[in-house]
Amino acid sequence: MKYDFDKVINRIGTNTAKWDEVEMKFGTKDVLPMWVADMDFRIAQPIIDALKERAEHGIFGYTKMSDSYKEAVCSWMEKRHEWKIEKDWVIHSPGVVPALSIIVKEFTKPGDKIIIQTPVYYPFFDVVRDNNRELICNSVKFENEKYVMDYEDLESKIDENVKMMILCSPHNPIGRVWSKEELVKLGEICMKHNIMVVSDEIHADLVYKGHKHIPFASISEEFAQNSITCFAPSKTFNIAGLQSALLSIPNKEYYDKFSLALGALDIRRDNCFGAVATETAYTEGEEWLEQLLDYLEGNLEFLTEYCEERIPKIKVNKTEGTYLVWLDCHELGMSKEELGDFMIKEAKVALDHGYWFGPEGEGFARINIACPRATLEEGLKRIENAVNRL
Repeated sequence: MKYDFDKVINRIGTNTAKWDEVEMKFGTKDVLPMWVADMDFRIAQPIIDALKERAEHGIFGYTKMSDSYKEAVCSWMEKRHEWKIEKDWVIHSPGVVPALSIIVKEFTKPGDKIIIQTPVYYPFFDVVRDNNRELICNSVKFENEKYVMDYEDLESKIDENVKMMILCSPHNPIGRVWSKEELVKLGEICMKHNIMVVSDEIHADLVYKGHKHIPFASISEEFAQNSITCFAPSKTFNIAGLQSALLSIPNKEYYDKFSLALGALDIRRDNCFGAVATETAYTEGEEWLEQLLDYLEGNLEFLTEYCEERIPKIKVNKTEGTYLVWLDCHELGMSKEELGDFMIKEAKVALDHGYWFGPEGEGFARINIACPRATLEEGLKRIENAVNRL
């Protein structure tokens, strides 16, 4: 099947956050939404067909995680990432961020320190601070036109109160796909200081040619036993609205503790449509994904060339993974507030403001390129015209 990612689909009025919450988020409806991380593409046909078939049954009762569901998850991870996981390591969560919040509550105490690598996906700040834990920011650094981990800064900030690190891999918003060597060095530091690693790998399947995602827990048995991995089909297959995420927890003590917390909240089950979509995505969605990755790579090339040729004051970060691209807007010479107002009021494009990802993000913006190329071009034209009016 050949999928048409160029087709523009009207999402307004479907109660979608990306399009129907822009006024609440940005103060106006008169913007082109290119912010929150979902795609403006119709999902894989086998998933649609499976959901229709399930809906036709007409009864939507409590749903268990079947053996075939777990087998689909395990097979996908082994095939796509050469990571062999066992069925009894797999557990459901209604989302990765809820899972992170539960993990923080269950595996640390109020006042404990938790490390994140900034600039980073902004809910990370909330799951630490809102749970009354102390946030420690280990900023990535920019060297030789590439973001890298700052291990020296990391070790300088570790003390006996640091209990956990939340890793973003691939990293959002800088788009790094961490190499095995980088992850090994990070993991060894965490092992040395008895720091648990929680790896958010929700973008694992969205990696461009020439790069390979390495699951943190796949590197060694020691790393696996000292970590929890969070992932989901939601970003990969554009089904975030079904609230279906997964964790792999090979450490039985960790697994039982997390499972007990889910039980206390009575959210141990997947919903019936999330379960069907997840299993179908992992068994029949690969053709769609391969075509999607080719299209996204074309969008990334289009974005890069457009900015180089027509908006040279905006520099496109060399993204290795995710469909979220970090734009360096420092040459526009604006404060963080001015840049935000400029994109909304002058360009009339809704991007994620860089400072949302931490102070290191000031002067940047994050653009979502998971849209038809015509939409991407329209957004870039708006930014170009606004820059030319300066």
